[in-house]
Amino acid sequence: MNFINLNAQYLAYKDEIDAEIQNVLQNSSFIGGLKLNEFEKNLAHFVGIKHAIGCSSGTSALYLALRALDIKEGDEVIVPDFTFIATAEAVALVGAKPIFVDINLNNYNLDFKAVEQAITSKTKAVIAVSMFGQMSDLKKLNEMLKNKNITLIEDGAQSFGASFKREKSCSIAPISCTSFFPSKPLGAYGDGGAIFCHDDALAQKIRILLNHGQTERYKHEFIGINARLDTLQAAILNVKLKFLEQEIEKRQILAKIYNENLKNCVIPKINNDAKSVYAQYSILVENRTRILQKFEKANIPYAIHYPTPLHKQPCFKEANHLEIKNSSYASEHILSLPFSAFLEEREQEQVIDLFKD
Repeated sequence: MNFINLNAQYLAYKDEIDAEIQNVLQNSSFIGGLKLNEFEKNLAHFVGIKHAIGCSSGTSALYLALRALDIKEGDEVIVPDFTFIATAEAVALVGAKPIFVDINLNNYNLDFKAVEQAITSKTKAVIAVSMFGQMSDLKKLNEMLKNKNITLIEDGAQSFGASFKREKSCSIAPISCTSFFPSKPLGAYGDGGAIFCHDDALAQKIRILLNHGQTERYKHEFIGINARLDTLQAAILNVKLKFLEQEIEKRQILAKIYNENLKNCVIPKINNDAKSVYAQYSILVENRTRILQKFEKANIPYAIHYPTPLHKQPCFKEANHLEIKNSSYASEHILSLPFSAFLEEREQEQVIDLFKD
C-alpha cells in the first residue's frame, strides 16, 4: 500500500502526460514560453482570479509574496504555530519576525481571536494556512485585517481546489500562494508553486522578483532570486489540472467512507460552508505510539503532520518558552492516514479494520 498512490495517477493520465513531456523536449523550450503561459492562464481561470504566476516551489511563492509586499527587518508577520516550517521560514528569510499563534482544533487553522490578540504596531501581514485542505472564513479574516492596514496572505499549499461558500482557495486574500509538491492535490513531478492576486502592480513586481529582479535583459531593478517554474512541470501540471475536479470528488467519497467507519479516533471536522480537498486525511488519536505500532505490524503506511510545533523548533529557539496549547496538543495526537483519489477499496478497508480493535 502507498501512503499516496502517485504511480496509479500517472498511469491513468500516462498518454497525455508523456505526449506533453515529449512536446517540450522536442521544442527545447525549458524555461518560460507558451506552455507556461497556457498553464498560468488555466490556473487563473480555475481559481477565478486575474493573475496566476508560476514559480519554483510553495516556499518561494511565500517568499516572493512577502518581498512584493515590502515586508522586511523590524516587521512582524503572524503565522500559525501548527504548520509546515515553510510558512514561518519565508518570514525569517525576508528578515521579519514570525509571531506564532494558536490554532483551533476544529479545522487546525488559525484561531482568529488569537490573531487579534497578537497584533501589534509592527504587524504587517498574517499568513493563514488552509490546513489539510480546508479553508477558514478568509473573507471574515480579510475584513478584520483590512481595517487595521494588515495584509492577509493565504498559504494554500494544501488546499488548491478547495472552497469556502463556493469561493476557491487562493481567490480571497490580496495575495495567495500554493505548492505543487508531488503529493499535493495538484502535484508536479518535482517542485513547483504559484502565486495569485488581482492587483496588476503586485503581479508585475512578483514576475520581476522571481527572475533575478530583471525588468529587461541584464537590467535589474530589484535584488531578486531565480524562482521560475520550469516548462516541463507546467506542461505536466496542465494535464493534471484537467482532472483535478473529478479527483476532488473522488476524495469526497473516500473521506466519507473513512468518516462513517473509523472508530476510536477524532475524524476531521469540515465546516458546512467549506469543501476540503483532503490534502491529508488527518485524525486525532489518544495513544499514538500504540497505534503506530499496530500500523507498522500491519505494514500500513502513515505520516505525522506535524510532530513538532514551530515554536519548539531549534531554529526558532527564541520562541521555545511559549506555551501554545492547541498546537502542542495537535502535534502530540495527530495522525495522517493513507489517502489519495487512487486509494483502493481493499486498502481503505485495511486501515479501517485496524481501528476497530
